[in-house]
Amino acid sequence: MKAAAGAIIMASIMAVLMLSSNASYVNIVEPANYTVYQGGTVYFGKVGPGQTFTVTISTTTASNQGTLVQRGWNQLVVQGIPQGWIAANSSLNNQYESVQITPAPEARGTYQFNLTAVNTQNYSKLGSVTFMGVVNVTTDVFKMQVSPVNISTGPGEPARISVVINNTGVSDSPFIITATGLPALNMTEEVIALHGTSGTFSYPIYESEPGVYPAQLEVSSEQSPLVYERANITLTIQASLLNDYQAVGQGALTFPVIYEPVYAIMYIIGSVFHY
Repeated sequence: MKAAAGAIIMASIMAVLMLSSNASYVNIVEPANYTVYQGGTVYFGKVGPGQTFTVTISTTTASNQGTLVQRGWNQLVVQGIPQGWIAANSSLNNQYESVQITPAPEARGTYQFNLTAVNTQNYSKLGSVTFMGVVNVTTDVFKMQVSPVNISTGPGEPARISVVINNTGVSDSPFIITATGLPALNMTEEVIALHGTSGTFSYPIYESEPGVYPAQLEVSSEQSPLVYERANITLTIQASLLNDYQAVGQGALTFPVIYEPVYAIMYIIGSVFHY
């Protein structure tokens, strides 16, 4: 009796596994790789309030008989987004289909919504696959490192700061690098560190008058001013021949090309004495 019951249970399990292996699925390729079936749930990661992120799927899937179907999914549709959010469904009939989702600026916490892969008019007899997407909306979506934090240069001579941005979120929204607290107006630079990657950027900073200037270097999200990090820096401006030599490697040549060897020697001298 027990053996018969065990055989029935095993047969039921095998039937479920066979059904799952043959059922249509959705291959998600961005913001990370997932394979999901009807009714599944996918946690995409972190996104900043007001930051747009993209969900992209491959249109290849399988029929209920296990046959591979190229471009079986003709569109990806977003449904049930929270109030105040913005979403755009994918275009039609591409090799990959992408939706864009933007959380409300005031959103905080964990949210869910539905995504549906559609086989137009059920042409390939795939029906549709609906699954749940989950994201965590937070301002903590990147880390920043700045080097050096103590910079010395001459009046009006640019010094360069290395800025490392580690994007731990799922948005590819640009970042803005700025320097604040200096009398001189320094440039604002837009950079891109793709989701799940680190980017290193060289940011020039300068001041025109001698002195010691405590300042801040800020990195913020272009789409969300609430997403930012700051680092304290100190810029020392002093007029000296050594600073002029060091600045040769930072600036542009304004004299004839025949003086390039002299510039090189000047920069080497400045670098040696600087360290």
